[in-house]
Amino acid sequence: MTNDPPKPAQELDEETIAFAQRVFQHARAGQVQELGDLLQMGLPPNLRNEKGDSLLMLASYHGHAEAVRLLLDHGADPDLSNDRGQTPLAGAAFKGDMASVESLLDGGADVNGRGEGGKTAVMIAAMFNRVEIVETLLARGADAQARDAGGLTAEALAGAMGASDTAELLARSAQS
Repeated sequence: MTNDPPKPAQELDEETIAFAQRVFQHARAGQVQELGDLLQMGLPPNLRNEKGDSLLMLASYHGHAEAVRLLLDHGADPDLSNDRGQTPLAGAAFKGDMASVESLLDGGADVNGRGEGGKTAVMIAAMFNRVEIVETLLARGADAQARDAGGLTAEALAGAMGASDTAELLARSAQS
């Protein structure tokens, strides 16, 4: 028995790196069949890339609701943030993809989950004038009066971004 120090972890070989890049590309492209096959073979549904983006984050951000549902069905965490603190729900809200927003909410995403700077999905949707998504998030229990780290509500953020439709919608909802 020797007291040699442990050897450092081996660097990933090019073939492994290429495989990982293909897996993440399947999520970005919404390639449901390929993802499904890999998940059936044991691919971890919460696999993350070098930026902390999960497969679910990539599918959500790129508007692939069917891939979102597949990943959720295989146990992907709907609230797993990336390295910048962004959630899949906020990513889908930012991109304006209603089908992914609904799939995430149906899959258990926290409608009031907070990302970078304390922003919720309704704040993100409001900032980018995503009226239908704001309405859906509010109907599903989003807190329109929540404040981000700077103390701003979704209505204030929408106003600051010139998103007049969502600012007006949020102002009306605050009065009711």
